[in-house]
Amino acid sequence: MSVKVLFVCLGNICRSPTAEGIFQKMVNDSGLGKRIQIDSAGTANWHQGRAPDSRTIAAAKIRNIDLSVLRARAVKAIDFDEFDYILAMDKNNLAHLEDLKPADYAGHLGLFLAFGKQTKYLEVPDPYHGGSDGFELVLDLVEDAAAGLLEAIQKNKFS
Repeated sequence: MSVKVLFVCLGNICRSPTAEGIFQKMVNDSGLGKRIQIDSAGTANWHQGRAPDSRTIAAAKIRNIDLSVLRARAVKAIDFDEFDYILAMDKNNLAHLEDLKPADYAGHLGLFLAFGKQTKYLEVPDPYHGGSDGFELVLDLVEDAAAGLLEAIQKNKFS
């Protein structure tokens, strides 16, 4: 049995590729790389086919996460047939996903940070228009929520 996880932000060049890269590393380190499949997408298609933002790549690289191979794509209706977890970075993207969601979707659709232990942030703030500290904050929030997500999947799907 495998589990499929999709992380979603607006353009798929900052927050969701960061989540994909960090979660992939955690999954691989846990030995579940063959059992958990991970992807990311954006609710907008502006950056389709492009690598993540250079600042996102640089911030992740400091933490030994290589995002340079990822390419942006837009979320599609068929994603609801493919993914067990579809996790939005913020409420606006969650609302967009809820509009796309078929009535019979049996997976988990929600905010990614709900899996984290920190309680200051409910949403992953978009660092695109800010400085480097915004990208560091995204990494910190994503690492926290990714650890909680992996724990939840292990408990619910593999126990």
